[in-house]
Parts: sequence; structure tokens; C-alpha cells
Amino acid sequence: MRTANRLGIRTVAVFSDADANSLHVKMANEAYNIGPPASQQSYLRGDHIVEVAKKAGCQAIHPGYGFLSENVEFAELCQQEDVIFIGPPASAIRDMGIKSTSKYIMSAAGVPIINGYHGENQSDEHLMEEAQKIGFPLMIKAVRGGGGKGMRIAMTEADFIPMLQSARTESEKAFGDTVMLLERYVRSPRHVEVQVFADHHGNAVYLYERDCSVQRRHQKIIEEAPAPGLSEELRVQLGEAAVRAAKAVNYVGAGTVEFILDKEDLSFHFMEMNTRLQVEHPITEMITGTDLVEWQIKVASGEPLPMKQDHIRKQGHAFEARIYAEDPSGGFLPGAGPLDYFSTPELSATTRVETGVRQGDEVSIHYDPMIAKLVVWGKNRGSSLQLLIEQLTNFQIAGLQTNINFLIDLAKHNHFQSADVHTGFIDQHMATLFPKKIVPPVKVAQMALAYIINDRVQSSAVLGSKPLGPFATEHNFRSNYALIRSIKMKVGQETYMVDVKTLGDAYSVRLNGGDWMKISSVRRKPHVNRFILETNIEGHVSCYNAVIIDENVTLFDENGMIEGEIAQPRFLATESSMGNLDVSSVTAPMPGVLDKVFVKPGDTVKAGVPVAVLIAMKMEHVLKATKDGVVKSIPNSEGSNVRKGAVLISFE
Repeated sequence: MRTANRLGIRTVAVFSDADANSLHVKMANEAYNIGPPASQQSYLRGDHIVEVAKKAGCQAIHPGYGFLSENVEFAELCQQEDVIFIGPPASAIRDMGIKSTSKYIMSAAGVPIINGYHGENQSDEHLMEEAQKIGFPLMIKAVRGGGGKGMRIAMTEADFIPMLQSARTESEKAFGDTVMLLERYVRSPRHVEVQVFADHHGNAVYLYERDCSVQRRHQKIIEEAPAPGLSEELRVQLGEAAVRAAKAVNYVGAGTVEFILDKEDLSFHFMEMNTRLQVEHPITEMITGTDLVEWQIKVASGEPLPMKQDHIRKQGHAFEARIYAEDPSGGFLPGAGPLDYFSTPELSATTRVETGVRQGDEVSIHYDPMIAKLVVWGKNRGSSLQLLIEQLTNFQIAGLQTNINFLIDLAKHNHFQSADVHTGFIDQHMATLFPKKIVPPVKVAQMALAYIINDRVQSSAVLGSKPLGPFATEHNFRSNYALIRSIKMKVGQETYMVDVKTLGDAYSVRLNGGDWMKISSVRRKPHVNRFILETNIEGHVSCYNAVIIDENVTLFDENGMIEGEIAQPRFLATESSMGNLDVSSVTAPMPGVLDKVFVKPGDTVKAGVPVAVLIAMKMEHVLKATKDGVVKSIPNSEGSNVRKGAVLISFE
């Protein structure tokens, strides 16, 4: 929409009930509701979207990154209705969207492909035979779609059938298709993709490559351009292979040809082609000085490519970090909830933030949990990476859990710093990426101070009096009376009893009855919903941002975010008459939709047996019994929206 506005083109948004107040709706010149939150009833209803386009007098539809962006039927429908689809022809989407077909076409075009099975016989028996021929471990992939959906790794022959069935189920929900292909699994692959562009006049170019190797759940988490460690000769080979791939299917518009690059010998093999603009396209724009959306619009309107291959130059290095609502230490389970506080780094020629949300918006359970993309550019990889770390600390979110701290740790990791990356990076370095973090006592003291100051400010406001000392100004905190206030604070897995003493014009703080820490001064700058506090504790002066929402305190500094919670007294539940009867349950690890329940009350189940399927953030999560037991009750029915922690199945 920003690009279209700059080009003088009016825009129309479509939105589901869940997105009525979203940023893209506010940015558009017009907007139309197309249905309920579930994507099958809204964003995947191509007929409704084309109907809106006709009603609003639109000449073209830009399909974005997901949903119908690679849907053959939708592209054909646009053509039938005389609405320009800003993407490739339906035939190219069909040829490249079905991975088995694309493998044959690429092989014929001289593009290296990886060994595997891409045939029509989809019986379990035949696929097992083909898997045995290929050998284990192997990759099971849905022939349609992307984003890691419908993809499983079978490490052994015993894993194969369960993994196959799980991939089929997820693929059917995401793409309406259950056809699978099998591929040899490269143990240490790098994921390198090439940005290609073609027009209606037979011209095709590449805009260099991106390395997207560091992934979780087969989904990208951080990308960089150009790919590190490649010779210019190899870079040209990749680019030219990608252009051959595009020309083989008479491609038009923006596309990405994905390759598996062997980490050891740097040989590369075609993996698939994404027949759309990629989420990570901004890093290509940063190193080439282009606007690929502008290219899309111009090519779709019949213009030739803005640049020829000889004129496309790369300069510097760019990173993109995807900021998600998720729990990295809990297996990267997606989350949802309100963005109570949302502050981004200052934008500049070297820093971009792309997002569809604002402070106060809700990250919905219905769609992908990505909140934003942070994109940075530097003259070389080292300077770009340093800027990425700095700007990640300036990206501050409170109200729900994010992966920002993890991204900071990842960017600081010595193997990532040296570009020693591959798709198994996170699994390989799990111990060093997820160390047990000890919160320094001074940080707990700062959080307690922030909470107490905020509490005094709020109390003074309610009473209608002027707050004392520093609660109203930026000046030093000075008080003429002694006071000790104790609060119980939980930070991570630790609980602290924090005593804050005011004596004369200074503070002292102690944790769990230990030694008092002298605080020489506290300065605060009030902002909406937050404080910028500067403290001098035992001669150490530091400045930090503190956000207080109800009983939660979030502190942001140069190392990222630390969260704390003020523990309030709770009424104790009366002990039931069940005595020592062991009651256990399966609970929802995240908010989502209870899709399937495989058991009923009275059933006897064994530990490890799947009992339910939860759909959250477009992914299928199979829930298993943690111990042997008899099903007592199932409080929620299939299709129900459930919150995180909700009991789905209880056992006697």
C-alpha cells in the first residue's frame, strides 16, 4: 500500500471480522469485510475477494505473501473476471506449485535436483517402498504450499508411517491436498534462495541470493543477503540456474528459487520455487536499492523490467529478523494476546520495520504469529550484524511473549557471528542458545523500584494530590521520612522478597533479607504506560525503560527484556474430599482451536498416545497423554476456541 500510494494508485483492503481494526484496513482508501476470522471463510474465499474487486472497480489484486498468493484457481478466476493478478500466470503457479512436477521441469532445464520420489502412486505401501530405496533419514513434503506446513522428517523406517500421516493431515488443512513427495535428507544443508524477476517480454533477471538457513519448525526466523561465504563464481551459477528455472515455466513477476546448498562441498540442488513475493524480500531491496513491489506493479501493467542484469549491483549486507509472538524456550510454541506496549527502533536509511500492527492491537490465534520484520543494512556483514543486535534491543514489546531475546542471543552467538550456519543450527546449539539465565540482583531491584514508583504515582492520581518527590518530576527522589515497603516478586523461575527503604534523600533495596544495596539517586521521565528510569546503585549508573501493566513489570535494557510479576495474595482453595487421588489432565499449550479429540470418557489410554489435535497459528499440534490413565471428562467440544492452559482432557 505504501508503494502504491507513492505511485499514485488507490488501494482497497479486504478483512475478516478479526481484522476489522487492523493497520492495513486503516491504510487503505477503502476496505471491505469478507467474512469470519477462519481463513477458510474469509481470506481463502477467492470468489468473495474478486467480487469485492469488481464492486470497488479495482484493476488488479496483489495477493500478498500467503493465503491465495500461490493458488492456481484464484489466479485463473482473476483472469476470467478480467482483473489483473499481480503475480505469475496460473500455468507457472501450477507447474512450480506442485513440487513433483517442478522437479521434472527443473531437471529438463538443467537445474540440479535432489534424489527422491515425486510420483503419483500415493499408497502407504508404495511410499514405504520408495522411502526404503532412498534411505533414512528422509524428508516428507506436501507437494503444494510452503511455510514448513505438511513437512516432516522420518529419521527411521519406524517413524515413516506416523510422520506421513501427520504431514498429510496438516497439508489437507493448509492446502486442501494430501499428495506427498519424498526426498533424501541432507544432514547439514544451507537454505539459499535466489530472487528472480521476469516480465511479459521474455526478460528475466536475478537480484542475488539470500541465506535463510536458521529456522525453527522448518520456518525461517532470520535471513541475510547476500549469502555469506560464497564465491562470486558460485553466486553467478546460482543466479543463472534460477533464471533458467523461471524461463522454463514462462514466468512473469517476482519469484524465489530455493536451493539446498551442501554446507560441506557447496554443491546446490533445486528445492522448490515460491511463485510470489517472499516475506524476506526487503533484504534484497536493501542490497540492490530497489522496490520489488514497484517492479511487481509495473511488470503486471505490461512494462518491461526496470533494469537489465548487467545494471543490477549488490552493495553492503542486510539482515531481517522475524519478530514472533512465541515461546522459544518452550519449543517455539506460538502465542497470542494484546500488544499492551509496542515500541520500534527509529527508522532510517539503514533500519526498516515492517509490521501490520500497532500498540493496543491483538495478535490473533487465527493467523501467523509474526508481529513484525526488523530489517537492517550495513557496509559489510559485521557492521550489519552489530546494527541488528542494537536495533533488536530497541524493539520493545510487552503484553505477550516474543522471540526478541532469543534473536539477540542468536545474533550474538559465536557460530552465527562467523556465518557457520545450516538448517539444524538451533538444534545443534540448543545448550548455548538456551542457557540458564540468572537475573542480576540489581535488575530485580530496578524492577521493584519501577513498580513502587508507578504505584505511588497511580495512588496520588486517584487521591487527587500532588505526587511526592520524583513521582511528578524528572528531579532526584528526595523524601523527608523513613519508610520500608516489601513486595514479593517473581522473575523467571525465582521468587524474591524485595524490601525498599526510603531514608532521607536516598533509597536502599535488599533481596530475600540480604545486604542492603544503596541507591544514591533515582531519576524518572514519565511517558504513557511506562517510565525511563536512571538509577545509581552502589556507584553503578544505568538507564532503562520500564513498562508496568497491572501486576507485571517489564524492564528493557541493552540485553533485551526481563519480565517480572508482583505476587499477590491468593485465597487458598479448600482441599477436596478426593484425598490423595491423582488427578491429571492434558491442557492447551497455547490458545487455539480444538480440532480433533481421539478419545471419549471411560477410554483407557497409554502414555504417549495422541489424544487430541490443536490448531493454532495455521499449524497442527498433536497432544499426547503424559501418563497411563482413564479419561474422566472432555470439557470442550471439537471446534471450540480454547485459551492457553485450558483443560482439554482430564483423567481419573
